[in-house]
Formats: sequence, structure tokens, C-alpha cells
Amino acid sequence: MNLSGLVVVKEKAPNRSIFTVNFNGAVFQQGFDGTTGWSNDPQNGLREQTGEELAETKRDSDFYHPLDLKQMYSKIAVTGTDKIDDRDAYALEASSGELGTDKIYFDAQTGLVLRIVGQHHTVDGPATFTEDFSDFREVDGIKLPYTVHQESPNSTFTIKFTEIRHNEAIEDTVFSKPAAAH
Repeated sequence: MNLSGLVVVKEKAPNRSIFTVNFNGAVFQQGFDGTTGWSNDPQNGLREQTGEELAETKRDSDFYHPLDLKQMYSKIAVTGTDKIDDRDAYALEASSGELGTDKIYFDAQTGLVLRIVGQHHTVDGPATFTEDFSDFREVDGIKLPYTVHQESPNSTFTIKFTEIRHNEAIEDTVFSKPAAAH
């Protein structure tokens, strides 16, 4: 299917995040409030995450994740070079124990992450998940990808950010699991 919709991502240090996707009125959310991981979608409803799914959400909600690779992964090894599209890239394997091993590809010229291949854990179990990052633009002195292409066995998405803002005031309650609907 070729759908379009609105994606809103909010993150707050040290470890809070919420992702909201709205496709023609169908709303998918995933959040982490520093302790509790949760998701809410039309298929599975509102539920708390457990096990590997919660561990992955917790890891991904670390605001400083890109800077904390040594803390996130128990072992990191350079495995060689590869081509990501037309770019030369250094390939790394990064093991995170219970969450498996991610392959991370860094642009050989810029040092920016071009691709991450790893396991994505959901209520249905783990699946291989590939994220490609492109259209890097500088925001407040930091180069960030404005296009993120995601592929899994069941879906393919391309997210194109139109705006990225830093240091917005966000109340902690924004990240809390919503109350169950009656």
C-alpha cells in the first residue's frame, strides 16, 4: 500500500520518547516514560511492553544513544567496508546480548550513520529491521537525517521529516501510558 500520514517524534533526556503515526485516522503510538514502555495501535490496542520488546524500547529511548554505543553494546567490532547506495561505509557488528547483534554502517567520509540492520521486537516476536538514513541537514550545529527509510518483512516506510526542533519544553506526562478507554 502506498499510504501517507503524519509522524511526530518527541524525545526528552535522559530516557523518554513517544512516537505517534497517523495514517488516515489510524493512530499508532509507542512511548517510554523512563520506566514503562507501552504501545497503542488499532490491531493490538493499548498495552504495556515486556521482555525483549521493552528492553529494546528502553534502549532506543536513551536520548544519548548515539553517544553511548559502548554502554549500549557489550561488543563492537569493525567487520570491513561496504557500499550503501553510492557511499563507502565502514561496517560494524554491535552485540547487545539479549537484543542480538546490530550491523551499523558509518559513512567513510562523513562518519554519519547510513544504515542500521538489527532485530525489531514486537508483540509478534523479533523480525529483521533495516533503517537507511539520508538527506542530512544541520540543525543547531548537529547533522541529522531528514529521510529515514525503514524495511521489515511486513512493511516498508519512508519517513521524511519537515521540521526538527531542539530544546522544546515537553512535560513528562506526554510520555506516560494513556488511560484505558472505557
